[in-house]
Amino acid sequence: MTELEKLEAGLPYDFTDPEVNARKVDAVLGCQKLNSISLLDTGAREKALRQLLGSAGKNPNILPTFNCDNGKNIHVGDQFLMNYNGTILDIAPVTIGDYVMIGPNTMITTVGHPLTPKGRRQNLGIAEPVKIGNDVWIGGNVTILPGVTIGNNVVVAAGAVVTKDVPDNSLVGGIPAKLIKTLPNDLED
Repeated sequence: MTELEKLEAGLPYDFTDPEVNARKVDAVLGCQKLNSISLLDTGAREKALRQLLGSAGKNPNILPTFNCDNGKNIHVGDQFLMNYNGTILDIAPVTIGDYVMIGPNTMITTVGHPLTPKGRRQNLGIAEPVKIGNDVWIGGNVTILPGVTIGNNVVVAAGAVVTKDVPDNSLVGGIPAKLIKTLPNDLED
């Protein structure tokens, strides 16, 4: 298998491989383009955003400065907002539902590295997808780790580190994030 095939199969892969690295270079260029466009030029920003991402619903908005690893692995629904200084390390797919707001300085990562020094010296990475449901508010300075699924109607408190799946209708916070309380869903009335 090539390193890119290993990556796509969810196996450990060499992140310095030229094919793997080419994706990152394309993403860096796309992010530079998006970040260089004035916030007042909403049409040009949306066009650049749609060129960068895999897919986007109605009215997507990502404020500068945004960084990602691939771009094409990011799929966002309607009314998506990512505030300032967002990072999505989308080595694996990141799927985000409708009406999701993400606070500033937040990182969503699908990639990790071996716990052993030998594995790290071999430049190995392993990627697991992240899924975020509808009607989610992620506060500022949140980190979401690889493999996490966040349900619908979830609030992630500022500064949380989400290491495990979060069920629907939940408020979570802390390091690691834990359930604080169950939230009502007034859309189901």
